[in-house]
This record gives sequence, C-alpha cells and structure tokens, in this order.
Amino acid sequence: MTRSSRIPTLLLALGVTAIVAAGCGSSDDDGGSSAASTTATTTAAAASTDSATSLKDVCPSTIVVQTDWNPESDHSEVYALASPDGTYDTSKKRYTAPLISQGKDTGVKIEIRAGGPATGFQSPTQQMYVDNSIMLGYVNTDESIQNAKKLPTVSVMAPREHWAQVLIFDPAKHDFKSIADIGKTDTKVLYFKSNVYMDYLTGSGVLKKSQVDSSYDGKPARFVSSGGSLVQQGFITAEPWQYEHQVKAWMKPVSTLSIEQAGYPNYGETLAVRKGDLSKDAPCLKKLVPMIQQAQVDYAKDPTTADGIIVKAAEKYNNGWVYPAALAAFAAKAQVDNKIINNGDDDTLGNIDEAKVQKMLDIVVPIYKKNNIKVPDGLKPADLFTNEFIKQGIGL
Repeated sequence: MTRSSRIPTLLLALGVTAIVAAGCGSSDDDGGSSAASTTATTTAAAASTDSATSLKDVCPSTIVVQTDWNPESDHSEVYALASPDGTYDTSKKRYTAPLISQGKDTGVKIEIRAGGPATGFQSPTQQMYVDNSIMLGYVNTDESIQNAKKLPTVSVMAPREHWAQVLIFDPAKHDFKSIADIGKTDTKVLYFKSNVYMDYLTGSGVLKKSQVDSSYDGKPARFVSSGGSLVQQGFITAEPWQYEHQVKAWMKPVSTLSIEQAGYPNYGETLAVRKGDLSKDAPCLKKLVPMIQQAQVDYAKDPTTADGIIVKAAEKYNNGWVYPAALAAFAAKAQVDNKIINNGDDDTLGNIDEAKVQKMLDIVVPIYKKNNIKVPDGLKPADLFTNEFIKQGIGL
C-alpha cells in the first residue's frame, strides 16, 4: 500500500486553486535556506560534532531514506533531521543535507527520496529491494505482513502512533459519528482497490460490500459532482485542508472518520530496514533511532524549519504536487491535535505495540490467504518489528 490516495498531479486540471507559499526560496536555488539566520545557526552547530552525536564510524556516509509519497509533513521526522542548507536534486526528487541532531552535526548526511510519482508509484519496500543503498523505507504494518515472504522488512520505529488514513464526508449532507454509521446507510464509499482495510471493514460488517466502490482514482471530481453525497478515503493531514482551500469546485469543509478507530490498528509509515540487513545496520540504528525519536518530538513542538524544507522541495520538484506552507502547517498541527504523533501508552515516542501488530496479523492474514497472497506460516509480531533501538523516555 502506498500513499496513492493523495490528490494527484491531475488535480490541477480539475480546478485546484494553486497557492504559492511565500518565503520558500526561488525555484532555481538548489541549496541554502530561505532564512539566513537558520543557516548560520546550523553552520555554527556543524562544528560541535562530538562522539556522543557522531554517526561517522557506525553509519553510511549518507543515510538514504525512501519515502512513500511526494514531500509532505507526514514525513516530518526525517526532514527534522536534515539541515536546511542541503541540496535539492530536482531530476531525481531527492534532498541531501547534513544530518543534524539537536543542533549538532552527526558527521554524516541524510538523503530523503520522494516516492509516488518519483518512483513510478512503486512502494518503498519494492525500492529497497531494487536499490541496496536505501537503508530505511516507509512501510505500513499491513504492507509488511503482505510482503513478509518475498520482500521482508523489520520496522525499527513508528514515528506516528496512530494512522492518518480516514474517510471524508460532507458534514452538510451527513451526520456520521462513526464508520459504522455509514454502514447503516447505502451511501457510496470510494476507495483505492489496493487498500486492505476495506476488506476488513466489509468482512466485519462495518460497511456493506454493496456500498463500496474501488474505482477511486485520487481525483476530487466524483466527490464534487455528487454534491458531497459520496464518502471517500483520504488522510486527516491533507484532504480537510485541500478540499477547503485548494479544490476550487468545493472550497468548504469536509469531516473525517478514522479507519483505525473502526478496529484496524495499522501503523502507518513505520521506518523499516530489509530484514536481512538488520544485524549489519544495528550499530548505526542504535545511535540513529533515538535521534529520529528526538527529531519527531522537536518537530511536534516547532515544525517550522522541517516544513520549510518540505515546502521548498515540493516547489522545486515541480511535478504538480501543490504543497504550500499553509498546508504543511495544517498537517503538522493535525498530527499533534489528533495524536498521530504521540507517545502511545507510555512516556516514549516511536516504540511499537506488539498487541497492535498481532491484531493486524489476525485481521489481514486471512484476507491475504483468501486473495492468494502467500504469507509465511506462523508469522509473528517479532518477525515484523523490533524495539531494541528505541530509547525509553524520549517522548512528548
């Protein structure tokens, strides 16, 4: 599963109001920050590398991260590790910069690669097994189960405690309080065919099979033309702002309902490594993962610098992905307000709950088998994730 439900490039041809973010730098500037003071601070911090923060002896000289979509605030933790004075590769859609942890240069770089259109819509897991230079990729729990036999990965951190995937609806047309309320009606629900959560929702009786429609293509046209009578999948970090401010034919609020809260506790966008490389990567991960934890904590408190990099990347890559500063700020706030970025049940951000992973196994393994997708016999949560690199106590 990828982030393919993001409003795509062709949305621009369907009446999107293009909003250009101010202060994001010119499109021909492939390096540097729009804020000179931020760059100066980062440059000064680069001299403060010490053994506690140095990754030089244990990590690759450039840590490559493959994201699952265009640059967006849902990739906050990796952009929060990157110095704002890095370089943008506009042809390959990659941002490379010194990897900074709490103002200190770690001695290595981070390369953040865009996904979605930039990879021909291949998933990060597929990319990881094509290109061994990729160390970390974004992987959802249900996706890791699906690929456990042929493309196994191990998640080493969950930067987001809760899943941002939702169903959106027009509150002027409907008064749904839960997804189960939708199932009590005949309201049509649009979704991408590859999303396994819908098999769960229909199989468990939350929604009726007769009301779901897998022909959703990511465009707002059908939702708009229906006058909001349809329900449609989306992300709580994007569609509410996009439909109110970017979709010119709509330009009013939509409401959301969490798919996780309907009983599908998927971890979205965990950071994972190839299973066969876990031992090799362990010395690096031992120091790196706590830095990612702290970067996400810092982002939740102040997303300004990371969002600036993200917005500028989206602008420079110029592939139709419209991601202005206002949307980045909305997404950052939405992640905090809806506890997408959160500690979970303890004082630590990033650790993965074994019970949630087991529940996902219980839900999706029968679905995959029914669909002739081979899953290893006896697959356990421990085969899919590890908390060994998490540092307890780093949290919000």
